[in-house]
Amino acid sequence: MGTAKKPSKDKVRSHRERLRAQGLRPIQIWVPDVRSQEFAVEARRQSRLVSQSPLDTEDQAWIDAVSIPLWEDEE
Repeated sequence: MGTAKKPSKDKVRSHRERLRAQGLRPIQIWVPDVRSQEFAVEARRQSRLVSQSPLDTEDQAWIDAVSIPLWEDEE
């Protein structure tokens, strides 16, 4: 009748082998969970500190200088 389905682990192994053959390697990174309440509280705290800084104008100028425009009408 039909061919048996390949188990998921075999599909994953094949996929990884193809990627390695292309010169790639797997990595794992851990990043903050932006959905957590703790993240939101800390982001708010840091934002307030930056907005109240006596150097906020200079800080923003630096950010603008090193940022790449994301919108076509920005230059």
